[in-house]
Amino acid sequence: MALIHHTTLKPTKLELLTAWLPTRPWYEGGGSRPELTKAGGFRLDDPEGEVGIEFMVATDASGPAPISYLVPLTYRGAPLDGAEHALVGTMEHGVLGKRWAYDGCHDPVLVAQLLALVEGRAQAQAQSVTDTPDREVTRSYTGDGLPSAPDVPAVTDDQDGTELSLTGGATLRLHRILRPATPAVPPQGAVGHVAGAWGTPDGSRVHAVFAVLRAGSGA
Repeated sequence: MALIHHTTLKPTKLELLTAWLPTRPWYEGGGSRPELTKAGGFRLDDPEGEVGIEFMVATDASGPAPISYLVPLTYRGAPLDGAEHALVGTMEHGVLGKRWAYDGCHDPVLVAQLLALVEGRAQAQAQSVTDTPDREVTRSYTGDGLPSAPDVPAVTDDQDGTELSLTGGATLRLHRILRPATPAVPPQGAVGHVAGAWGTPDGSRVHAVFAVLRAGSGA
């Protein structure tokens, strides 16, 4: 169980993301500086209790219309070997000290727990409350035997999102740009999915598919 510390972060997560998001190919803000707010998301527990895992929805209000992005993050007490390219930044935690924040798609702990969530072996947790399930997160899995991720995830970013290559040719795609849908159901051909919710600037609550699992061609 992850313990949520209500303390200071310097710089804050949103300050780190303000510098990092414009470097991503799926960022739609052009040359503008993001104006970010945390709009929602959820957490997952690391079974070893070492790595913080958060799926944050950050909304950018810098353009003509707000855009909400899915940003999976991991927080570590030491650098992750071989993941320098995935470092979002470092920050000083008021309780835990220096923390390294990573794009979680490159962190094997997050990938493993996301797959566990898809299969139903892990429970999504509230973003800011300790030991409280997030009932707005839904998932499904209709495959036969869940694929696994390599120790070093193979990650591809494009203009639409992020794709992770798994065993057996399976893929897990994260929708970085979130588009509300009712109901939030996976596309045809998917064998698994995760959907979540966030708040919009007008105060409404919306849902979308966050991640989609597809089986390999030989499955």
